[in-house]
Amino acid sequence: MPRVFAVIGLGTFGSAVALALAKRGYEVFACDKDAGKIEEVGHDLADAVELDATDEKALRDAGFSEIDTALISFGDSIADSLLVTMLLKEIGVREVVVKVSDERHAKLVKRIGADRVIFPERDMANRLVENLLSPRIFDFIELSQEYSLMEIAAPKKIIGKKLIDLNLRKKYGVNIIAIKSNVPVVNKKGMPDIEQKVNISPGGDDEIGEGDRLVVLGRDQDIEKIKKL
Repeated sequence: MPRVFAVIGLGTFGSAVALALAKRGYEVFACDKDAGKIEEVGHDLADAVELDATDEKALRDAGFSEIDTALISFGDSIADSLLVTMLLKEIGVREVVVKVSDERHAKLVKRIGADRVIFPERDMANRLVENLLSPRIFDFIELSQEYSLMEIAAPKKIIGKKLIDLNLRKKYGVNIIAIKSNVPVVNKKGMPDIEQKVNISPGGDDEIGEGDRLVVLGRDQDIEKIKKL
């Protein structure tokens, strides 16, 4: 069965998440007690309704017991997010994700049943800082306080070498989990073109080429060593 999502609170972040899920083909139930916000997204979302999520009966009547994952995306109303978290868990929502403003907020919602918390501003700030400090980084995902998954431009010192010879796992403690390469091709019109090829789980005999991007997994401090090669 396809997952069914609910987004409660259609501010900038909530609306963006709801629209992104809908564009990927997921069933999304979006709600907000502000009718104006419903109007803003109504033409893009089939299920966007005016609803007060602090009202347990309204949640049950709307069918929240059938929701797989619900995102609570209120502004600064910590009290409301706590109440709605509690109600959703009581109703039987399988996974409740809460947008939080600070560590105190996160601790409180976790105590009453939130399955996950997210810090949109902090997470985006971390990604921006990584890109500003190192223009060779194309993407960055923080997996924990110590580990990250990062896509970087292949350092010049390792271009032309095979993974088995580099032995990055032993020397630096990082794993190359994918290599993205630009490969010359002939397109449908018979013209020369460039196509991106992704090598998932590359082997020891795979060679790093000029312009390649490496998707690396490891501790932040070890990835920093690779970036400086």
